[in-house]
Amino acid sequence: MQLSTLQVFRAVAEHGSITAAARSLRYTQSAVSRQIAALEAETGAPLLDRLPRGVALTEQGRCLLGHAEAVLDRLDTARRDLAALRDLSAGRLRVGAFPTAVAALVPRALANFKSEHPEVALSLVEGLTPGLLERLVDGDADVAVVSAASDQPLDGDQFDLHHLVDETLLVAVPRTHRLARRRTIRLRDLADESFIAGSATAEETLLRATLPAGFRPRIDIVAAEWTGKLGCVAAGLGVALVPALAVRAAPSDLTLLRLHPDDASVRRIFAATVAGRSRPPAVRRFLTHLDRVAVLSEACG
Repeated sequence: MQLSTLQVFRAVAEHGSITAAARSLRYTQSAVSRQIAALEAETGAPLLDRLPRGVALTEQGRCLLGHAEAVLDRLDTARRDLAALRDLSAGRLRVGAFPTAVAALVPRALANFKSEHPEVALSLVEGLTPGLLERLVDGDADVAVVSAASDQPLDGDQFDLHHLVDETLLVAVPRTHRLARRRTIRLRDLADESFIAGSATAEETLLRATLPAGFRPRIDIVAAEWTGKLGCVAAGLGVALVPALAVRAAPSDLTLLRLHPDDASVRRIFAATVAGRSRPPAVRRFLTHLDRVAVLSEACG
């Protein structure tokens, strides 16, 4: 059964007249009669009693009408749901992001998105880049904000990578530190300093991934979270390398120094989706908000 035929049948049942149904549908009377006759032939049952004035449903016609209305109503609902997804008046957006991106970049973009599209359900999961990419592949996230060192590029064949910003490293020192008044700093100036990092080996952390080869910091204190790292720096227990995106989390009793251009390390920040999969409207819109916030963060930096 074709949907158009069911629509004609419903219109005839509602109006009780082939002529009135044809007028409402802007069909000819003969076209409506042919479609009703074809539907009766397909079902093998008389659906209408032709009366001197109009038509009346037979028992079989009443049975079919209930099913026809259910099918057509369900189709109307599907059309409305699809339109809501397209117009962002419904749906969901599942975002993953690495820790420092959660400091300001992603929350600001999410807040801007939510103010425009409050009906879209939002969720945010924090994690490291490898795990976030796995979530994308498994279908547990719609988009992930991830990072990559210049010498460790991400898989551009498996993922579509939307570049957001290149992030530099800063050095966090106590306000009373001997180097706190410097405008820029060289890594060799930190050779004797104790570093606070997320790992004693730093092999899987920001520290080892972005520092130039040959520089081996001494790590005396390990703190997983940025609040802990920066709190230890403020207390005078050491220095730490801080991604620019994490500056918002820095306490007021420490100083952030820029690295000399010859020593500066850069991470590339991307919004990743799985290659070959279409981006839902919510993801496409969220990317525009990420772009705007990233531009502002660069300008402020």
